[in-house]
Amino acid sequence: MCLLSQKDVVVSWKPSSEYGGNMYRGEGIIEDTPENIIPFMYLPEHRMHWDKALKSYTLLERIDEDTAICHTVTHSYGMGLISSRDFVDLVRVKRYEGGIVTTNSMSVDYPECPPSPSHIRGHNNPCGYVCSPLPQSPGHSKLVVFIQPDLGGRLPRSLVESALPNNIINLINDTRAGIKAWGR
Repeated sequence: MCLLSQKDVVVSWKPSSEYGGNMYRGEGIIEDTPENIIPFMYLPEHRMHWDKALKSYTLLERIDEDTAICHTVTHSYGMGLISSRDFVDLVRVKRYEGGIVTTNSMSVDYPECPPSPSHIRGHNNPCGYVCSPLPQSPGHSKLVVFIQPDLGGRLPRSLVESALPNNIINLINDTRAGIKAWGR
């Protein structure tokens, strides 16, 4: 297992059993409750205001109160050397005893949102967020992020694997800054 720690965020990774890449785990503390943090992270009306990695984020279909199909488009990177990616994911929110809230996601085929020539279609293997209240620090939560994306295209695996830990660090730090700016 490998480890990277930056700005109060710890990221670890190990080979995935789902695909040829790694499964990543990022962890950080956020000042708010799980019931506020999780919707803030996955509902488009919030996410597009704070997630700097995204070009667009759309809820394609609401299946029920806690389940949706979402379309995510990332910005290109490296002055266009790395093309924009898009993902179509089934997202399920679950609540557990003790105030724990999770998202559970994976890519799905969705005929109403076919691949576009302007992006490379990526595939999210099972992934999600686990957000737990911190009893010793009321109003704070531990956010744990699990991802194992296959970004598609012809990127060298080493380039992908070197970039993903920093993407998780940025996700958690952008969530912190977004929650603070949101003022809840």
